[in-house]
Amino acid sequence: MGPTITTSLGVMAKKAPRDDVGDRDLRVGTPKRVAAGIPAVVASMRAAVGEMGVRRTALTLLKVNQKSGFDCPGCAWPESAGHRTPFEFCENGAKAVAEEATLRRVTPEFFAEHPVAELDGRSDYWLGQQGRLTHPMVLRPGDTHYRPISWPDAFALTASTLRGLDTPDAAAFYTSGRTSNEAAFLYQLFARAFGTNNLPDCSNMCHESSGTALNATIGIGKGSVTLDDIHRSSLIVVVGQNPGTNHPRMLTALETAKRNGARIIAVNPLPEAGLLAFKNPQKVSGVVGSATTLADQYLQIRVGGDLALFQALGTLLLPHADREFIAAHTTGFDSYAANVAEVDWAVTEEATGLTRAEIEETAAMFAASDATIVCWAMGLTQHRDAVATIQEVVNVQLLRGMIGKPGAGLCPVRGHSNVQGDRTMGVWERVPAWGPALGKEFGFRVPAETGHDTVETIRAMRDGQVKVFVGMGGNFAAATPDTVATEAALRTCELTVQISTKLNRSHTVTGKTALILPCLGRTEADPAGFVTVEDSMSCVHASRGSLPPAAPTLLSEVAIVSRLGAATLDDTIPWESFEHDYAAVRARIARVVPGFADFENRLGGAGFTLPHPPRDSRSFDTPDGRARFTVSPLTSIEVPEGRLLMQTLRSHDQYNTTIYGLDDRYRGITAGRRVVFAHAEDLAEHGLADGSMVDIVSEWPDGERRAEGFRAVAYPTARGCVATYFPEANVLVPLDSVAVGSNTPTSKAVVVRLEPAHAPSPGPSA
Repeated sequence: MGPTITTSLGVMAKKAPRDDVGDRDLRVGTPKRVAAGIPAVVASMRAAVGEMGVRRTALTLLKVNQKSGFDCPGCAWPESAGHRTPFEFCENGAKAVAEEATLRRVTPEFFAEHPVAELDGRSDYWLGQQGRLTHPMVLRPGDTHYRPISWPDAFALTASTLRGLDTPDAAAFYTSGRTSNEAAFLYQLFARAFGTNNLPDCSNMCHESSGTALNATIGIGKGSVTLDDIHRSSLIVVVGQNPGTNHPRMLTALETAKRNGARIIAVNPLPEAGLLAFKNPQKVSGVVGSATTLADQYLQIRVGGDLALFQALGTLLLPHADREFIAAHTTGFDSYAANVAEVDWAVTEEATGLTRAEIEETAAMFAASDATIVCWAMGLTQHRDAVATIQEVVNVQLLRGMIGKPGAGLCPVRGHSNVQGDRTMGVWERVPAWGPALGKEFGFRVPAETGHDTVETIRAMRDGQVKVFVGMGGNFAAATPDTVATEAALRTCELTVQISTKLNRSHTVTGKTALILPCLGRTEADPAGFVTVEDSMSCVHASRGSLPPAAPTLLSEVAIVSRLGAATLDDTIPWESFEHDYAAVRARIARVVPGFADFENRLGGAGFTLPHPPRDSRSFDTPDGRARFTVSPLTSIEVPEGRLLMQTLRSHDQYNTTIYGLDDRYRGITAGRRVVFAHAEDLAEHGLADGSMVDIVSEWPDGERRAEGFRAVAYPTARGCVATYFPEANVLVPLDSVAVGSNTPTSKAVVVRLEPAHAPSPGPSA
């Protein structure tokens, strides 16, 4: 069954399941209540040795996150500035490294054997398992297969197409978080020198809501805590985040905090093993001893109920306000206090699915704490009212004076290594404050107009306004919402260019002409020097790969951007020197980007932490120099009778859109991904049995979207809510369903109904 496009009300968009998902073998077991331990060690080694072999595994894993090694290509959780163990990686970090350092190769011969149409029918898992890309490849109009192309011809083709556009704004330059600081800086420099601010990036789909909320309230879009703050906190609140799968090294920090006396509150619709208990696989106690209990209180909130929760907490904490901090450092408190003066408990309980007693117990824990940190991830950021929700988190922290003191603060946990660094380096559709300095440094006028973010880029491609798409890293076709609409938009482009390490969905969803430009990975030695990254807590440090490149034909991302710049633009910018000497790039960053003065000399050891005025001195870069309380109406998503509220999430064998395997060990899923988790009573109310095959249908004013062939799994999630994996469920997320203020797709809040499947379940793996 082929895809159809939503064109008007009542027309359904759908994407047939790929033919090799392998869900005929799917088994459902009991969810785990303890994360890591021996199973994590076994899974790590099985993945690493299976991809790299024994010797390569030992040589590679011992250098992950070491001061003289390379930064893990997985999550952005920080490392200690002091002592580090020889094993500074987690299970999913080992899988990420193994995926990149694999011995498998995708050569020109592979593409000769597999037409693009066949590849497009394969699953995301199958595509990723084929290995590292080795040669630049081109798909020309009318061709059925990618064919080899030389590097000079690839750059000439891209440059001529770019120069032939009617306007620079007919191009868009997407970036993934894996990109180094040096590559990101040059990439945004190239785009702006070319004449556009069309710089969509993966932040638009994850923590854009965080940056929007934090910039408006504390004057900087980054979290305000360090790793040391986590260790010394009295109360850590983890909201809308599953660290056991998405940031496993955070569990070690939570264990340390717990042993130092901290209490932990978990807020999540699903009971996640990584929030319940942890067996540290790097300690004897994690092997033979008992697990460390993490959550002292677990609030199984309804999807989207966090705004109501934090407003209720604000009401209950008004008598415990830090009046001295409020008077000295904030504005807007009186309006905020008036807004939350009374709680409508019936509305709050309905929105949150929690009892008044649970919320009052939570408030008491906040009131008793002298150092509170609130952590969150995409469970808060991907909702219609995500910005307002995060601002309510800020309100509660300001109310208690929990910014700019040891062990306290705000902690948006970024999900991809250097996604924060990319934004610091200027990868943003808006001109950064230092934009004029960039233009002065390189002698050109930085365009003033705001460019397209991710959602706007899809619309612009759809409408014929963007004709060239360049993606540096990532997997745009799989990561974005409204899969059918996004794929159709990409196919309208004159040229799509993917700078990649491995085969993925975006290589099968092409413009009229398509290029694959293979690049070095983090693990590999770069003859031009080391690169740098920024972690989730604003620490900048070096990353030095040491493995031989997967193929002698590979170029680094810096080299690819530099050669593209040289081929496309005049010789005002010294692209050749940047390609061969990354210190030259860092020297320019030091002159342009605030906080990077003396960049090169500060990179010894563990690197350096960028300034953060709210954390460092309780100063705020706002119009009046004060942190801002905000006022938001209490809203919730209306879910009609017979409907449920869906959130998308990752499996444990997954990192972003990369599928490591078909298991989700902590949730009890083996050998399959097309599952939908629902409360047993909700299944019964909808006339469905545990284990039945269903289609998931989302509803939106422009029509319906259908994802076919999912197994219903009775699961102890919050009532009225269902969860399923992305990217399989991205087809259900409407392009126009976005967060107010940040334009982030609402992947955690989609109204759906479940219907008995009318299509056969997918076949076995190919």
